[in-house]
Amino acid sequence: MVRSSGVLMPLSSLPSPYGIGTMGKSAYEFVDFLSAAGQRYWQLLPLVPTSAGDSPYSSFSTFAGNPYFIDLDMLVREKLLRRKEIDACDWGDDPEKVDYGRMYEQRPALLRLAFRRGREELADELAAFRRENRWVENYALYMALKQRFDMLPWTEWPDEGIRLRREDAVRRWSEELREEIDYHVFVQLLFFRQWEKLREYAHKKGVQFIGDIPIYVALDSADVWSEPKFFQLDDRNMPKAVAGVPPDPFTEDGQLWGNPLYNWDELERDGFGWWIRRVEGAQKLYDVIRIDHFRGFESYWSVPYGEKTAKNGTWMPGPGMKLVGVLTSWFHDLGFIAEDLGYITPGVRQLVQNSGLPGMKILEFAFDAHGDSDYLPHCISYNSVCYLGTHDNDTVLGWLKSTGRHDREFAARYMHITEDEGWCWGMIRTGMMTAADLFVVQMQDLLELGPEARMNVPGQPTGNWRWRMLPGKADKELAKKLKLYTRTYRR
Repeated sequence: MVRSSGVLMPLSSLPSPYGIGTMGKSAYEFVDFLSAAGQRYWQLLPLVPTSAGDSPYSSFSTFAGNPYFIDLDMLVREKLLRRKEIDACDWGDDPEKVDYGRMYEQRPALLRLAFRRGREELADELAAFRRENRWVENYALYMALKQRFDMLPWTEWPDEGIRLRREDAVRRWSEELREEIDYHVFVQLLFFRQWEKLREYAHKKGVQFIGDIPIYVALDSADVWSEPKFFQLDDRNMPKAVAGVPPDPFTEDGQLWGNPLYNWDELERDGFGWWIRRVEGAQKLYDVIRIDHFRGFESYWSVPYGEKTAKNGTWMPGPGMKLVGVLTSWFHDLGFIAEDLGYITPGVRQLVQNSGLPGMKILEFAFDAHGDSDYLPHCISYNSVCYLGTHDNDTVLGWLKSTGRHDREFAARYMHITEDEGWCWGMIRTGMMTAADLFVVQMQDLLELGPEARMNVPGQPTGNWRWRMLPGKADKELAKKLKLYTRTYRR
């Protein structure tokens, strides 16, 4: 990775008249902004469909694209929708927040209209898409079944045959739900057609995409339902144990994530083919992949299923370099970032070192007036990625409000913060100066926004993933200012 910089901006956070950011005009304008500002990377949150809680880290599929991101104006130009049909929808009146309830209510009806109008015209493209994306049949059947069973998780479906994915049940339901299956395949075709055009445009502008692969997938997903042998499930396909992290000074009970754990022995016997297919899917979206919770490859916290907290878990060995080596050797033209945050042991540090992947350094974690930190800028070395904060952290101004006086004074002294430059740009300057190969700043911090613009509070089940940028904020003046910092520090 050459010395460079980029911006973390969720696609959902782009401005649009339809309640959520899409792959339309604002996305192309944001690429133009990044290019004008001299940025090499646009970092995104996962582009997958979201389930309960609206988190992009809890999805019905690790392969599918989020239907909310399909641009409606593009569908009008293709004559798949009519302008009056879109205008008849109520998209809400808060341009700074995504209303996921409205998305759930309004979007599907429009996409079904597009399906009815376009299925025959796009029949050849649909057939090719099905051949090239084998995952889409399982996903489409799974979503059709969820619709039939009132969106219940598959573990609660009343038909045991299809819940356990017996062959006769799969054949019967595939025939009965053919129309609904075709609809979900059609929606995925729309998503990937629009994404490929946006990505091609970005590459012409010198902008590449960084995207996340969460280490775990959701229990209620096509991934677990269709290939249960790769997860720690019992003979009824219910979890034996689930994922989380142990208690720490900030969380007395730890964090109980609830994701099913991998059957690493079975995955290894398969040559880690499931993970290879997963990364192949992500490669269709991104140029660099950040592996979320990378430390789980070294060892993972296993909590017995049914526990109410993560307290009573145990550390279990992960696949380590057996898997990491397969991925890095298989995907020569794909970059990887190891999200090596959290409870880090010597074994995790050794795995990151053996992998050769760049790890992450967070400046908001750096400034302890009474102790040392590996995240202090003078400690940040090559082969790393420096962030002010990620989507799981507060904005710089929010962090500043919650930081103790002594730490704040130390940080101001260390970074030479001045009133004219301000905290956000002072920290951007500091991050740009480090030896890290890549520096990434959240869009909220470029805009000098406060805690109201925070994207996610870990452990808080509601109210996350909603922030949106107002129209016109990523303007020429901001691009000019960011480009000056970028050039000054040779990024």
